[in-house]
Amino acid sequence: MITSAVRTLVTELTGDDLPAYVYDLPALRAHARAVRDALPPGLELYYAAKANPAPPVLRTLAPHVTGYEVASGGEVEHVRAAVPGAPLAFGGPGKTEGELRRALTLGVERFHVESEQELRLLAGVAEDAGIDAVDVLLRVNVPLASDELGGAALAMGGRPSPFGLDPEAVQRCLPLLSGAGSRGPLRLRGIHAHLASGLDAPAQLTVAAAIADWARKLSERHGLDDLTEVNVGGGMGVDYAHPDRRFDWAAYGKGMADLALRHPGRTLRIEPGRALTVYCGWYVTEVLDIKHSGGEAFAVLRGGTHHIRTPATKQHDQPFQVLPMDTTATWTRPWARPAVREEPVTLVGQLCTPKDVLARRVQVPELRAGDRVAFAMAGAYAWNISHHDFLMHPRPGFHYLDT
Repeated sequence: MITSAVRTLVTELTGDDLPAYVYDLPALRAHARAVRDALPPGLELYYAAKANPAPPVLRTLAPHVTGYEVASGGEVEHVRAAVPGAPLAFGGPGKTEGELRRALTLGVERFHVESEQELRLLAGVAEDAGIDAVDVLLRVNVPLASDELGGAALAMGGRPSPFGLDPEAVQRCLPLLSGAGSRGPLRLRGIHAHLASGLDAPAQLTVAAAIADWARKLSERHGLDDLTEVNVGGGMGVDYAHPDRRFDWAAYGKGMADLALRHPGRTLRIEPGRALTVYCGWYVTEVLDIKHSGGEAFAVLRGGTHHIRTPATKQHDQPFQVLPMDTTATWTRPWARPAVREEPVTLVGQLCTPKDVLARRVQVPELRAGDRVAFAMAGAYAWNISHHDFLMHPRPGFHYLDT
């Protein structure tokens, strides 16, 4: 349900102020605190900045996270400026030599290396810069049984993948790392594996255990005493069809505490993104028109998927709440106010494409031109992944509530 602070702001905005993103920072703060409290003290919590890199969001999370995972040179620069001094872990495929150089200049603490070439590039950049020690985690495509990724909304590993290193490639990388006998600047600190997104707590724990066990066996096989960190990734499930069904952080925290006991001397780390920020954001707009075609009702809204690409990307109905607006005093047109009552309606945007759909055939008691619609779960992978400039409609406003 929409919070009272968001509702108040939404009713105060004029039509020309819409669409707008509204972020409830106290709600984000409370959620992040609850997540941190559910996790064992020794578990490190990094926020995947790609989910929502807005500076107010990053700063709100700062007291509750260990650091931030960044996935490009741009994110390195952005997050370093937004939360100076916060620990950064630089991941993501296809890092350029220039990005690696700049990351070293800015003091990035951890590098998640995706390939043998990237490892050699990083070593060369560090040597050119006269840097004696760079801490590295190898991103590994850890082999998993087919049922261990069951239920994943998106799989990035455990099968052929452009992400990370296959186990045999890890063997070739070890001689380049100081933790395995090399005298070069790269120090092997641990293993990173982000294998899937959209898993519930039991499935996440199964994957985490497989990654930690694989890292332990690698360490024992090669005598890697300095391999003390295991990053099991993020991808905690978020259910857009049932917003009230949230990831079971309490069960996950208990399971990770048990896993830590089975791997003494190792630091376990997670890097959720969507599951931390998705619930704090709302995309709010208004109904411009209601019409019927082929016996179906359509509500045409200001904005659309060029502002919030999530429903088009994930092929789902974005959850929403109708905020009725009394426009009787201002409805001066000589025709009746378009409306639908007690029937399914498809909510679409202003783009010239049939793919501009935010929710399809959703039953509503009533929806009228001039009413407001608040789309929930817009705090992650929403504005920042959208094709903003298509058709050159105005950009939305941004409001960060912190009272």
